[in-house]
Amino acid sequence: MSLIGKEVLPFKATAFKNGQFIELTEANFKGQWSVVCFYPADFTFVCPTELEDLQNQYAALQALGTEVYSVSTDTHFTHKAWHDSSATIGKITYAMIGDPTHTISRNFDVLIEEDGLADRGTFIIDPDGVIQSVEISAGGIGRDASILVGKIKAAQYVRNNPGEVCPAKWQEGAATLKPSLDLVGKI
Repeated sequence: MSLIGKEVLPFKATAFKNGQFIELTEANFKGQWSVVCFYPADFTFVCPTELEDLQNQYAALQALGTEVYSVSTDTHFTHKAWHDSSATIGKITYAMIGDPTHTISRNFDVLIEEDGLADRGTFIIDPDGVIQSVEISAGGIGRDASILVGKIKAAQYVRNNPGEVCPAKWQEGAATLKPSLDLVGKI
């Protein structure tokens, strides 16, 4: 069952952010755009490359009114230890959510039950707390965070311009489409 169009389910978790532990709930995903990136585990191989790439896009995402959250089934204590011991992870300034109870991973349907780890899942959530985009990748396939900037721009455009849609490879300022009977078979 797709999570597109569904509201984020309730949760309560502790995250590590900027040297502090903070409490978060699904309410934190409301009032602004949010990107939630699940990854399998701290102290691994592909994960730090993805999280660093996400940090490299963080300012651009924030400029679009988007907050970023990473999530793994590790604890917030483990996130702090990784942050303190890795030069790559030490750069991260967005929230690193601990999900040792697996509640959030189950809510987003990314939990690999037999391993107790999350799949690589990326979710774009609108200001109403509704999921607008889902991308799930196998454990060995790293993601490209620069793609998120374009997806957020497209999602924001569609939200702010009812009746219009963004075609493939749409860039901000480019033409959009207005679905109608006249377009059927003409694109």
